[in-house]
Amino acid sequence: MPIRCARACLTVAMLSLLPVGFAEDKFQPARLLSLPLTKVRIGDSFWLPRMKTNQTRTLAIVRQRLIETGAIENFAIASGRSQAKFRGPYWSDSDVYKWLEGVSYSLALEPNPALEAQADEVIALIAASQQSDGYLDTFFQLVHPDMKWKYLAFGHEMFCAGHLFEAAVAHFEATGKRTLLDIAVKNADHIERTFGPGRRDGQPGHEEIELGLVKLFRATGERRYLQLAQFFIDQRGQKPSFFEREYAQLDPSRQVNFLGRTITFRTLYDDLLKAQAGKLNTEYSQDHLPVRRQDKVVGHAVRAMYLYSGMADVAAETGEKALLDALQRLYADLTTKRMYLTGGIGPSAHNEGFTTDYDLPNETAYQETCASIGVAMWAQRMLAMTGDGQYADAMELALYNAFPAGVSLDGEVFFYDNPLYSRGKTARKTWFTVPCCPTNVARILPSISKYVYSQSRDALWVNLFVQGEAAAQFAGGERLEIAQQTSFPADGRITLAVKAAPASERSLFVRVPGWASAPRFLLNGRALQPPVERGYARLSRRWMAGDRLVVDLPMAVQRIESHPAVVDNRGRIALRYGPFIYCLEQADNPFDIDRLVIPAGAKLAAAYDPNLLGGVPVVAGAGMLKPETGWEGMLYRPAGVLQGPVNFRAVPYAVWANRGPGKMAVWIESAR
Repeated sequence: MPIRCARACLTVAMLSLLPVGFAEDKFQPARLLSLPLTKVRIGDSFWLPRMKTNQTRTLAIVRQRLIETGAIENFAIASGRSQAKFRGPYWSDSDVYKWLEGVSYSLALEPNPALEAQADEVIALIAASQQSDGYLDTFFQLVHPDMKWKYLAFGHEMFCAGHLFEAAVAHFEATGKRTLLDIAVKNADHIERTFGPGRRDGQPGHEEIELGLVKLFRATGERRYLQLAQFFIDQRGQKPSFFEREYAQLDPSRQVNFLGRTITFRTLYDDLLKAQAGKLNTEYSQDHLPVRRQDKVVGHAVRAMYLYSGMADVAAETGEKALLDALQRLYADLTTKRMYLTGGIGPSAHNEGFTTDYDLPNETAYQETCASIGVAMWAQRMLAMTGDGQYADAMELALYNAFPAGVSLDGEVFFYDNPLYSRGKTARKTWFTVPCCPTNVARILPSISKYVYSQSRDALWVNLFVQGEAAAQFAGGERLEIAQQTSFPADGRITLAVKAAPASERSLFVRVPGWASAPRFLLNGRALQPPVERGYARLSRRWMAGDRLVVDLPMAVQRIESHPAVVDNRGRIALRYGPFIYCLEQADNPFDIDRLVIPAGAKLAAAYDPNLLGGVPVVAGAGMLKPETGWEGMLYRPAGVLQGPVNFRAVPYAVWANRGPGKMAVWIESAR
């Protein structure tokens, strides 16, 4: 299939912005940029069906829910076209923006006049509701107009603005229209006139505007937006905290409707920031220390991921080493002490986030879908800065496990929190009072291709193994176009066929995943051993149309154990095959899965089943069962002999809960 040219492609121009002449406190960013969506075509059996379902079902469902719950009508009210009252959570604008972002990505992949018309209609409402000075937030415009920019800790004005900026850039790149981009620029200019050095200080309670501002800077070239993003990052963690001053200025009796209950504006401070005598514990919003001194991942998980993504974006543009150093410390803390095996994060429902090191319970795992998306976003940015494959590994882990579990295969129901063990009563829902996860799913699925490839000044990087086509354009108009042919994740054989080649020497960087041992490479039928640098094989040559690079990544079922401090997993193992983490579902096993024990010597094998759950590799093996009879009148007894053997089957965690209620477990008891 030919690759359609993008209407707005800034990649080559952005590559030319790479800073030079760095001082000792600077670093040279790898400067990897995602290929424009219009330069990538996905045609595999894992992602393509999900993307089509998202376009045909999920986006329509999300739009209908946004209509039913009043999120879209709020803009009509603010514009004077409706006389109704504001409905929904006070951050509901952000869900409309995420839907628009998802629509935009879908339009970049495939023209759809009806979908584009729906987006145009909503954008017209947004434009009509924006105030003349650029301010835009329907909740504060309609319900508490005197509280604009006075409730930054929890008001989500900047959070909504960040999602507006992301949607606007996506819409502009997909359609070439400036309708939403002009709204975003006007709003960003208003915020920049309000906050910054010599103006107001302040910072968002829920980070998001930082990364949105950098996207807007990259789309427009307006450096003030990058500087404002850095200002918000620099404000975080200063003492006394901005939030302490804001708290002191709030009327203690002033009330607000929060998810159907009436609270004071101070209540959330008291509940989540633990206000004591005016002093706050601002870890919840990652405000406990200046960001460059942080080394522990704390607080609300989604907030943290969005902050670190914004920090990475700023560091990539400025080359500031102190930001990179902090991000690397935080990443190490997350991945060695506070991340689930699936790539999800956040064990606690109370703060929707982190607690203590190694606190990773299975049944009560919160692991919010939005937080899993945040992991992939942050990892992608760390990869873009460093060219280090460890970040691509984390990106793949979240994208193939924690993230897809958040939506059903039919695209109609969703998980907000994602446990790693279920007694059989866990089920996805059609919508939530706080619908951030469905709207996040709707925007991420059509943008998956942004994670598959990257481009640097003289190279194309293959980060994920997804059948389809991609084209990179370099300075001078030279192109490297490849077709990726693979059955991955069913197996690890990938062929990269060159369809069009530049006249000069260029490099292909092909990721060697951490789970793959002894990869093999064949170029035009001849074996070779390219150097592997930080998780990527580098192949530099003058490519020719017709060249074929075969990459064979051995895939074997792996037994995984966790750190002994993770109490829930002591004596248990999990199973991995390629990018997938597996779980046992009751639907596949004729015995109570809680009774299963997998002996150390049990043979395990994977086989692709095209008819199961949209087509997945299934892991099968033989285990033993703990006896369940003979307990009458007993609470304890000497350990009995295991019964069996019995055959068991496990499926990827990504597709669990698609066959009705039933028990599920990721971690299974093991016998040595």
